[in-house]
Amino acid sequence: MSKKSEAPSNRKAGRRSPLATVALLTIGLLSTGGAYALFTTSATAETSAAADAQIEEGGKLFAANCATCHGMALQGTSQAPSLIGVGAAAVDFQVGTGRMPLAATGPQGEQKPVQFTAEQISALSAYVASRGTGPGIPDEKYLQGDGDAAVGAELFRINCAMCHNVAGAGGALTEGKFAPPLSGVEPAYIYEAMVTGPQNMPVFNDHNISPEDKANIITYLKFLDNTTSVGGFGLGDIGPVSEGLFIWIFGLGAIVAITVWLTAKSN
Repeated sequence: MSKKSEAPSNRKAGRRSPLATVALLTIGLLSTGGAYALFTTSATAETSAAADAQIEEGGKLFAANCATCHGMALQGTSQAPSLIGVGAAAVDFQVGTGRMPLAATGPQGEQKPVQFTAEQISALSAYVASRGTGPGIPDEKYLQGDGDAAVGAELFRINCAMCHNVAGAGGALTEGKFAPPLSGVEPAYIYEAMVTGPQNMPVFNDHNISPEDKANIITYLKFLDNTTSVGGFGLGDIGPVSEGLFIWIFGLGAIVAITVWLTAKSN
């Protein structure tokens, strides 16, 4: 009788209280959540501090190199347009290709050696982007050159070839302006030119040409860079004018020379 009464008492004494389990779970969740919150807060604070430092550095560079023409508040002047809302992509393109700062006024800014380091260009881009919303630096996944070259070729012929030539060799425009050649251009700059419309180029936003189709166009241009002309010497790929001139000067010239040689030999 005494053994039977002791058994339930022993089991009860060895059993863990349900409140203990709840307490352990609560402690574990609070510890994990607190550690995560502390880590993310520290990481966010460090990232924010780094971004603020970059923007501050960009502001100094802008004041020293760009404000004379664009204004201290990016409002623009009679010499240069406002930069409010142009975004980081416009700055990265213009400064990264050496077009800005301008060497001299003219119909359009021409490419020249880059004046700033990559870190300085990033700082300038961040500063201008902080003063107004605009197109940002393109995502790396659109710059790999692994899109559909056939689709890109069709889009390029429809939207770009009238100025840049179907082979991307560039061409003349009105009033001393020109569409530059696209061979050897960095994919990021091609993408940024499409979304910002530098110089005389129209803007192709994501509603006109999707990011995927922009990647296809880049793939087509890279295909042209890596593919030799199957017809031999391409004469600059600038179309029938150069080809006709070549035939007129060298082709007919060769015929005249052979005719003169044959006549002189017979005499």
